[in-house]
Amino acid sequence: MTHEQLHELLVTPGHVREEDFQAALAEAGSSKKAPLEVLVDKGLVKDEQVGQLIAGSLGMPFVNLREEKIEEVLLNVVPELVARSKEIIVFGRAQGGPKIATAHPEDIETIHFIEKRLGEKALVYYATSLDLHNALSRYKTGLKDAFQGTLTKLEGETLSREEQDEGIVALVDTLLRYGYESKVSDIHVEPHKEQGVIRFRIDGIMHDVLTIPARLLESIITRIKVLAKMRTDEHRAAQDGKLTFQAEDDETVDVRVSSVPITNGENIVMRILSAKSRQYNIADIGLSEEDLVKVERSIDDPHGMILVTGPTGSGKTTTVYAMLKILNTRDVHIATIEDPVEYDIEGISQIQVNQRTDLTFAKGLRAIVRQDPDIIMVGEIRDEETAGIAVNSAMTGHLVLSTLHANDAATTLPRLLDMGIEPFLVSSTVNIIIAQRLVRKICDKCRVSYPASEAEDHMIRSTPHIAEAFGATRLKALPKTRFYKGSGCNVCSQTGYLGRVGIFEVLMMDDEIKALVTKRATSPEIIKLARERGMATMMEDGIRKAIAGITTLDEVVRATME
Repeated sequence: MTHEQLHELLVTPGHVREEDFQAALAEAGSSKKAPLEVLVDKGLVKDEQVGQLIAGSLGMPFVNLREEKIEEVLLNVVPELVARSKEIIVFGRAQGGPKIATAHPEDIETIHFIEKRLGEKALVYYATSLDLHNALSRYKTGLKDAFQGTLTKLEGETLSREEQDEGIVALVDTLLRYGYESKVSDIHVEPHKEQGVIRFRIDGIMHDVLTIPARLLESIITRIKVLAKMRTDEHRAAQDGKLTFQAEDDETVDVRVSSVPITNGENIVMRILSAKSRQYNIADIGLSEEDLVKVERSIDDPHGMILVTGPTGSGKTTTVYAMLKILNTRDVHIATIEDPVEYDIEGISQIQVNQRTDLTFAKGLRAIVRQDPDIIMVGEIRDEETAGIAVNSAMTGHLVLSTLHANDAATTLPRLLDMGIEPFLVSSTVNIIIAQRLVRKICDKCRVSYPASEAEDHMIRSTPHIAEAFGATRLKALPKTRFYKGSGCNVCSQTGYLGRVGIFEVLMMDDEIKALVTKRATSPEIIKLARERGMATMMEDGIRKAIAGITTLDEVVRATME
């Protein structure tokens, strides 16, 4: 599209502000990116929204390929080279014929080429370039078969040492690629007595994927250690390392590797740190409209502290990165101290904690303060020293973002007091506390509604926290309440879930809350007042999402009460 057409599509209806559009044009000119790509990368407009607008302007249907399960027989209709270069794919069938998704509907020649191969007229849909490239990577077939094939070859006894080494290299490469393309967060390589087991964590849930003969497991672990620059002769001490690999969509993927000795050998866990998986906007992580307004207002404060709390794996870092994405402009200096630095962010000074050189959170934070920052991000407040420096930094005109382990928003305040921070300092520096958990989202393709069951009715009425969250009026109408679940389909691999979303409670530090903190009030007292002031608890936020069909009641209970 020309810049004028793009302007007419996005700016005139008010989807994008004029100044943001002009800035995107300027950046596109200097970075050789398309203006649309810049707008989407900066979170000024969503890729799916752009696709729908363009499809509407062209008078053709739009498809979101992330919600489609593409069968292998259809995928192979278009050679991969053609699919990537022409940005076109066959993604399904309808009564009227095969369904084609393309980013270039004007390319009649390629569409006719596919119709000729299929021998019938096709239904053409518009899809964005980003969506198409993600689909080609996501639905790349044969990786698991390739893994099994390599495994079978390695089990042969006639292989030379060189052939076996090549097979191990291929096995590990396939494991990493398959994990990345399956949207895995962690890959576990676990030794058992008679065999090794490969397990994937997808959407927070562990899945057994493959078993490996015990005699090959040591070679696989050694290969992973070599890639991660870890000592291969050390088997009795825990080690940490990092490796990178190139995905087929040209993304360089970082992988954090941890090795721990256990009774049966060494346990390896690889955390896949894909930058694309963290490209969330603050509006996309699941905050309600009311909570989103509170968070955006706090981000605009020039100084003070924004704290994100929750257990390990609750999405705290994602929330902090989403806020940094908004704050990262050329007129401010942002510095971070992290353990580890999970994602490199252009334009931000990031420091890695290093125990070997005695670079701790506290010492790194002291160094950062001398680097003339406007905004400071502390990966985690773990001790009294770090807490004290962070509070003092917020007191001296810096905006400080950090994470903390606490069960809920109100518990965070007494936790800071327990770390030796004076009550008046806590009340005068903390602007907002965001407590969160992650729950699995119901698959959009197989979501069905159902009336609340007797078991759910009993659980809600008999569990004080849940009953309180539902509220008296909701309880009266409970027999008529409808919940949602996924019935299971190919898109979600029959699990009924696809992706995760946050449930939150957002505590704003107004004058009345600050007065309670100064008096060293308990968590229940703070929660009581915060709820009177309009704060929704995580349980309440989760139940709203369950009633809205975003997640299930079981997921909310699991996340908030375990």
